[in-house]
Amino acid sequence: MSALLEKLQAGIDLNRSDVKYAVTFLLTEAAPAAEKAAILTALHEKGETTEEIAGFVEQLIDRAVDPMIDQTALAEPMIDVCGTGGSSLDLFNVSTTIMFILAAGGATVVKHGNRSVTSCCGSADVIEALGIRLVWTPQDLNACVQRLGLGFIYAREYHPAFRALAEMRAQLARAGTRTVFNLLGPLLNPARPPRQLIGVYAPRLTKVFAEVLRQLKRERAWVVHGSAENGAGMDNISTGGATTLAELNEGRVTSAVLDCRWLGITAGSLAEVRGATAAENAKTLTGILSGDVTGAKRDLALVNAGGAFVVAGLAQDLGDGISLAREQIDSGRALQKLRAFQDYSAKTR
Repeated sequence: MSALLEKLQAGIDLNRSDVKYAVTFLLTEAAPAAEKAAILTALHEKGETTEEIAGFVEQLIDRAVDPMIDQTALAEPMIDVCGTGGSSLDLFNVSTTIMFILAAGGATVVKHGNRSVTSCCGSADVIEALGIRLVWTPQDLNACVQRLGLGFIYAREYHPAFRALAEMRAQLARAGTRTVFNLLGPLLNPARPPRQLIGVYAPRLTKVFAEVLRQLKRERAWVVHGSAENGAGMDNISTGGATTLAELNEGRVTSAVLDCRWLGITAGSLAEVRGATAAENAKTLTGILSGDVTGAKRDLALVNAGGAFVVAGLAQDLGDGISLAREQIDSGRALQKLRAFQDYSAKTR
């Protein structure tokens, strides 16, 4: 590994063969954590290229448990909605909330998620707090997706090789050091969804992620970074300020700026959309879907679901997507989808 480390420290980008070798080393349990950390730190300090990120994704997905979802049997193209985290804003679980809105509106949602790393409550934490089981075998997952049009893939179960990284990642997290693994979460859905809405923690990453998704041959994606009213960045479409967007569509990447206030959405503040514990976030999620929680939190869910409906091909533009999302909540269908998932989970434990 010394030659690879020297290459990175010299500012030389890794090719796919280098990435394959690096991943093999990183996932070797006997390899020293300090050496793994040195490789990842050098890669981050050099700056990860789109080819390097795509190479890591391919290698890691190839090692994941295959959920064996037959996409040709699905009524609609599969979509995932996920964020990188890393904004330290502790928002409520936006992407987990909107998975039920999307499924109610006809999308097939297979969400990939994990427990919290950089926030107070990750998607797996809130799913568990909702009484939904986290561990689904590929057979059970497929049955759930076919029956309900949605499913949840718990990253820890479907990426068993990541256990070899636990000690090293904990060390780097304590030191406040970012690595390529802070970027990879939303890209590692082993079901390989052809459509994705991804939120990223920095505006420069919108185009980087869109280019990675193009290399991974995804059909359509929005990669977004929102600005709050105080200038803070979030890995969601924002209601408090402008949102930087990179779109992948038909093999082309384009960039734009969105501002939901142009669509009549009331500007929301960070204070109004912060989350809390898993139990409290589960209550917020349920309240949004039932119509009991309104205001800024509902609006944030609406605009992100609206964007995902565009990516899924179920809405022409963000305005139409927001209207479709609002209809799912107001009709009660979004809450019904949550209840169906909870009931199905209870019956199949």
